[in-house]
Amino acid sequence: MQQWKFPPIAKIYEALGAVADGRVSEANDHSATVTSSSGDKNYTVEWADNFEWITSNDNASFWQGYVGYPIIAVLLKKGVLHFDEKTAEFLKGVPWKKINTKHKNKFDKTIDEVLENVREHGGDPNSIIKECQKLDEELRALNLQRPAKKRPPPKPMPTPDQGQLL
Repeated sequence: MQQWKFPPIAKIYEALGAVADGRVSEANDHSATVTSSSGDKNYTVEWADNFEWITSNDNASFWQGYVGYPIIAVLLKKGVLHFDEKTAEFLKGVPWKKINTKHKNKFDKTIDEVLENVREHGGDPNSIIKECQKLDEELRALNLQRPAKKRPPPKPMPTPDQGQLL
C-alpha cells in the first residue's frame, strides 16, 4: 500500500458541499456512493475496517493520486473528520464542476468565486476558510493509505437531451 498524496484544499470545500447536498449514500459498512455536483456521475468509495485503507474511483484519486473529494466527503459523513454543519450549509448547491471548468481547474479562483457568493448571501467566508484549514490539518494527520488496485472512473451518465432513453 501507498500513502495518498494530499489534495488541493479546494477538494475539502467540494466535499463539504457534497455532504451538505446529501450526495453521499452509504451502500454498506465498507462502501458508499458519492454523486457528482452535476449529477451525471456516481463515484464509489471503499474502505477497510478502521480505515486502514480507503479508495475511490473519482478522477483526482485515480489519475492524480491524491485524496479526491468523494473520499473526504465519506470521511466527513462517517465522522472520521469533524466539521461544522452550519458552515457546510453555505456550500450547499455549488455547481463545482461548472465553476472548476470555467476557471480551467485553477482551484484558487474557484474558491474565490464560491466565497464571494457566500459573502453575497450573508455568510462569513473567513469561517469557511478556517473550517477548511482545520479539516486539512485533520486529513493530513490521518496518513491515509491506498490499495495498489484501482477502479477506473465512471463515464458520465447519458441525459435525455443527448437523444438517449434512460
